[in-house]
Parts: sequence; structure tokens; C-alpha cells
Amino acid sequence: MSTEDIVFDIKDWKIASNKKMMSFSFGFILTLYLLIAYNSLIFYFYEVEVGLDVELVSLAIIIFTIWIIICNPILGYLTDKPFKWSKKWGFRTPWVIIAAIPTLIFYMLLYLPPNINAKTNPWPIFWYLLITSCLFGTFLTIFRQHFEGGFANQFREDFERRRASALAFIFPVFILFLLSLLPLFFIVYGDKSTFFLTAMISIIILASCVIILIPGIYESEEVKMRYLRGYENEEQLSFLEMIKIAFRQRNFTITIITSTLFTIGTALNYASGIYFFKDVLRLPLYLSIFPTTAYFIAILVALPFWVWFAAKYGIVKTYIIGLFLSAVSFIPYLWITTLEEAIIFAFLRGVAGSCSTLMILPIISDCYDEVTIACGRHQEATLLGIRTIFIRCSVIFQALIIAWIHIITGYNQSPNAIQTSLAVWGIRVHQALIPMILCFIACVIIILWYDLKGEKKLTMKAKLRKMGL
Repeated sequence: MSTEDIVFDIKDWKIASNKKMMSFSFGFILTLYLLIAYNSLIFYFYEVEVGLDVELVSLAIIIFTIWIIICNPILGYLTDKPFKWSKKWGFRTPWVIIAAIPTLIFYMLLYLPPNINAKTNPWPIFWYLLITSCLFGTFLTIFRQHFEGGFANQFREDFERRRASALAFIFPVFILFLLSLLPLFFIVYGDKSTFFLTAMISIIILASCVIILIPGIYESEEVKMRYLRGYENEEQLSFLEMIKIAFRQRNFTITIITSTLFTIGTALNYASGIYFFKDVLRLPLYLSIFPTTAYFIAILVALPFWVWFAAKYGIVKTYIIGLFLSAVSFIPYLWITTLEEAIIFAFLRGVAGSCSTLMILPIISDCYDEVTIACGRHQEATLLGIRTIFIRCSVIFQALIIAWIHIITGYNQSPNAIQTSLAVWGIRVHQALIPMILCFIACVIIILWYDLKGEKKLTMKAKLRKMGL
């Protein structure tokens, strides 16, 4: 089938309104903030503020991540099918609402560990961290699978996906910016209660976002029928069959690998932020408001340009450029010594990071479409579960890398300690050097092997229309 033979009539699929896209975007606030906050604060909170040995903190987070890796695809597979309520309430909407509130509650409880000495009696703290993390992660998993899994079916056309992905930045970025300021104003080194206060305020804001999200995740009759159509005449695919079908699609596999590498790099960078301000720059945390503000301003300034660039040159080229620029933007953190430098390079990191992050949703949605054709039905929650197996490995690598570097460089756990030059260099390694290398590798992989673009992509879209999916 040639490009000329493919006719696109936007009447084939109803175009989502900007209002719906805006409402939908508020779900990203919950997922992005909670993932970033967990990766950025929990390791530090339990290692430094609670005083749990770094080996036990790392072990708890690794076991928690393994739990999420195991339950992610299983939960996706078990819930990624019609239920009695599906025709009336929707395929994904009920799961999003059901999972949101427990997610927020268990995140808050993470900052209320037992009030005991972690040095003399570490195991109750260890088990509390592990069990609470697992409960938090399980409900967040269900939320993410059905919220993000619905993106590909709610927004069908390329321009819809670019616009919805852009709106996922424009409105949430303001709230994420406010949420990111909370730790800077409220957290005090050596005072555990300030972490809980920060969590409480953030939970109130996030609960409001869930209410605003409801119109965005509402599924029209057209959307519900697209989900249900694949189950009318087809037998249920087994979990292993679904995995085999997914990994036969080369682009799906490539996207998983590159997004995992990018996630490991950014997770390391985020988790290193509080160490960077406390131990490298030796500044109070509230001063990080300046580079944080610069970072968010950069996102807002760069966003319209990247949307235009993607429309003109394509999603794939833009994604490649974003990965390359992200790698370059990490390099200055190997030598930054002043607040002024941190502000300048945070701005540049925002410009780069907004590009690669903006393109991830459209890229992965195209890959989901390719798998949908192969299996004859929508299985986005299952696919997100499979993808999350690898994405969540980033937390394992993050915990292992930070723990290993802190051990070999002799990092001092005391909140008031002045670190040795070796320990400072270790922080720079897990904040900048390793993320830079990982993003470069991801960039090369996409350049060499990803091919869902041009005529191949147009043909795929035509097949989806023909199948009524």
C-alpha cells in the first residue's frame, strides 16, 4: 500500500476537544509528582533523616521494585478486559478512580515511620518502608496502567497526540512547579516532621487534581466500543501469548529499552538533587527554588518550539534530538560549584528534558497501535504493565548505584556532615556522569533501529481504521 493510497478522513474518528485534553492532563500531575517525589525523597529520608543503614534502604527499595515488576503485568492483564461495568462506566475510568485515593494515602504514610531508633532496632523501619512502598506502588500501578493506557485510544491522530502531550505539560507544569517548591520551603535538615507536613500538603493538591481529571478520563460510546469490539469474536489471549506478540514488534522493544535508559538517567539525577544541594554546594535546600524555577520556566519557554518542531520534522527526529540534548545537559553537573551555575544549567536542562519527555507519549502510543493490530484488540494496560517491568528496573539501578557509590566513597549519613572530596565526586557521578552515558546510548539505539515512521506509520494507521480499532 503506497502513501498515496491512504486517505485520512478525520470524521472516521471523533477528535477530542481541548477541554477534554486539559482535564486529562491533570492525571499526569499525580503520576509524575509521586514518581519523582518517591525517587527524590524516600531514599534520602530513610537514609539520612530516619537513620536506616544505606544497605537496608537499598534492599527495601529493590524488593519493592521487584514486587512492582512482578505485579505490574499481572495487574494489567487481569484488569485489561471487559467487566460488568465496562459498557456503562467505561473500560478504564473506574480503575483510575478506584486506585487514586489509596495511592495518595499510602504515599502520605511513607513519611510516618515507627518512632524508634533505626540504628539499634532497624528491622521494624525496614519492614514499614517495604510494606508501605509495596501498597503505594500497587495502587499507583493500577492508576497509571489505566490512565496512561487510555491515552492511545482517547487521542488517535498524530496532531491530537502532540497537542494532548503538550497540554500534559502546559497546565500540569504550573502545579508540578508549586508542588516541587513545597520541600524547599518546608523541609528542614534533621527534622522528620517537615517531610510529613510536605507530604500532607501535596496530597491535598493531588486530590483536587483527581477531581479535575474525571471529565478527561470519561469514555464516550465511541471509545468504549473500540475497546469492546476486539473482544466480540476473539478468544482471550493468554498472558504469555500477549508478551510474545508484543516483543515480536521490534519498535515496541526498542522503545522499552530506550525509555528505560532515559528513566534510569533522570531518576538518578532527581534522586541526587537533595544530596547535590546539601553536600556539593553546601547550601540550605530552600535556595534550590532558583534553579527549580529556572528549570520550569525553561520547559514553558521551550514547549511551543518543540511542538512546532515535531509537527514540522516528525516525532521520531524530535525524540532523538531530545535524548541527545538531555545527555549533553547533564555534563555541567560534573563541575558546578555555585548557585549561579546551577540556575543557568538547570534552565538548559529544562529545555532539553522537555523535548525528550514531550515525545515519549506519542512514540509509545504509536508502538501500542502496532501491537493492537498484531493482536486484534486494545491491550494498553497490559502493554504498559510489560513496559513498566523494565521502567521500574530504573529504581533498582538507582538504588544500587547510589548505595554502591556511597559505600565505596565513604558517604557520611549525618544530616550535618561535611563530606570528603571523594564522597562529593561520587554524588557528581550518580547525578551527571552515569545519566549522560545512558541518554547517549538511548539516542544511538533509536537512530539505528527504530523505523515506525513515514509510509510504514501511515499504513499502520490505515489498518487500524479498517479494523475499527
